[in-house]
Amino acid sequence: MPQNKKEGLFFTTIVCFSMVISMSAYNLLLHGQFSLGNLFGGLVPGFIVAFFFDVLVVSIPAKKIAFALPVNKEKKLHMIIAVSSCMVLGMVFFMSMYGVFMQFGFTENFMSYYIGAFSKNLIMALPLQLLVVGPICRMILSMSRQTSWLKETNS
Repeated sequence: MPQNKKEGLFFTTIVCFSMVISMSAYNLLLHGQFSLGNLFGGLVPGFIVAFFFDVLVVSIPAKKIAFALPVNKEKKLHMIIAVSSCMVLGMVFFMSMYGVFMQFGFTENFMSYYIGAFSKNLIMALPLQLLVVGPICRMILSMSRQTSWLKETNS
């Protein structure tokens, strides 16, 4: 887990990017629209929106909820699972809205499209975060601590 602001920003960026590219590919495949052009064409706007929601909307409430859950706070793995799960729920809530709006606009069928998108995204995003993206990004963060660029300086 990040230990300072630089590490937090770095970790958030790599997790956000990894989840956006993975979930974008997943959704394009679901809709039969996968191509590298479509994937990379939506990557920058998707990342910007996801980063905004992550940092400014989801992160603080998700962490508050996770720390309020009846989990063993002494066990790092329990807290990682709690925080990651709460983050995924919040991000899927907002990013499914974003995806439906970008694909269909705000029509009379928005809620039915949204419910379908939310459930399909949650089924993919939760295990992706807990089993693949989270562990890989924590490993990258751990390896990056070997370098001096993530360490806080007093200057």
